[in-house]
Parts: sequence; C-alpha cells; structure tokens
Amino acid sequence: MKFAGYIFLFIATLGNTTMLFCQEKKVEGIVFDKKTKQRIGNVKLANLRTGDVLYNNTKGEFSFPAQMGDRIVAMSKGYFSDTLAVDNKGLLLFHLLRESIYIDEVQVSARKSPEEILKKAKEDYAKAYRLAGYGDVFSVGPTGAGLSINSIYSLFSKEAKRARRLTKTIEKDYKENVVDYKFTKELISKVTGLSFEEAERFRRIFRPSYFFILAASDYELTNYIKDCYSRYRLNPSQYFIEPFPTINYKLVP
Repeated sequence: MKFAGYIFLFIATLGNTTMLFCQEKKVEGIVFDKKTKQRIGNVKLANLRTGDVLYNNTKGEFSFPAQMGDRIVAMSKGYFSDTLAVDNKGLLLFHLLRESIYIDEVQVSARKSPEEILKKAKEDYAKAYRLAGYGDVFSVGPTGAGLSINSIYSLFSKEAKRARRLTKTIEKDYKENVVDYKFTKELISKVTGLSFEEAERFRRIFRPSYFFILAASDYELTNYIKDCYSRYRLNPSQYFIEPFPTINYKLVP
C-alpha cells in the first residue's frame, strides 16, 4: 500500500509539472543592441513551437502569451538572430549583435592609407614619374612647330622605359594596398571567429578584386566574407594552399 502511495504521489507531481509547462503566461521583454546597449525597434519575434510571429514596438519592448520552455527567436535586418527560452520569470532580454563588424578606428588610424603610401612613392620616385610621362610630342618654338626632342627621348630611351615599368609597379602595388587595407585578417577574424593564422589563409584564398573593394560598402564586404566562409567551412582542406618551398640559393647553379 505504501508503494502504491508513492506511485500516486509521483503521478500527481508529474501531472502538476506538465500542467505548469502547458499553462500559458504573459511574457515581456526588451531587445537591445549588444554593443551600443541601445534599444532596437521593429524586431521580428517568433515562437518556434507555435510559429506565432509578432514585432516589438519602437521602444524595443514586447509582450505576448507563451508557455514555459517555449523558444523565442528574435530577428532584425543587419543583426544576427538570437534565441531565448521562456522560464518562470517570464522576462526575456535579447542582446543582438550587428552583422557588420568593422575594425576599430584606432587600428585603422595606426596604419598608413594606400593614398599616403602612393603619395610618398610619387615623391620618392619623382624623376621616374617625370620620365614616364609622354609629354607633348609636338612643340612650338621661334622657328615654328616641330617635334619635341625631349618627348621623343622619353618615348624610346631605356631610362624612360625603366621608369614606366617602375611607375606601373607602383600603381599595381597601390591597388593591392587598397584591397589589403579593407580586406584584413582582423576583420575576417571578427566576422568568422577564425584565428589570425587561419584568417590570413582565408584572406589569401578569397581575396577580392580591386574593383570589388572600390564598389563594395562595409555591409557588402561583410556579407562577402560570410558567404565565402559558408563555402570554406564545408571543406576547409580543399582550399588548402601549400606554402612555397624554401630555396637554398647556394645550391642553385
């Protein structure tokens, strides 16, 4: 009889627990920006159990009926979604993280911009830029119009050809610097969570073009990194690039 009493008590307790979880209660909450701590309005909130959807108000606040254990997901454009479970407190505080994650201004200002590097190169190699210019092939003097000897020299001299090759190299380096300045391993690491070492490898594999970097906004660049990372994490080994072998120059004939 005592054993039967225990069974009855257990069933009664289980029934009360089930009733507790099935009973709907009023759930309230607020949605914040995780970094700025500002409230976010017009956030979509969905109950994964029922499929019910609602939006919070302009103050970031919301209120709706739900059951204990219901999982509520918060979604807003430009933010990563977040999911919380309803507990006995009935209070949900969402802290959404922005999708667009950028390098701190301190880090950026510590580096020279591509424009500063190009300007310095032009100052250092002013003679090369002068020789690389074609100038005016025709000149007008006291005796009338004629061919400019200096311009003809600039077109065909060896020194001028070397100068043009040098300026082309400087311009090419400038474009590479523009890509490097925005597509950094720090940014990749913040968006993907990769270590700096792996982010550097990712950076080499998915390096965008100069023209893409010129046209893309910060938001578009972040989405580009996320899209590439989705492909990368499916099979990282297929993107592995073997490092160049070390050459012992003493053995090279």
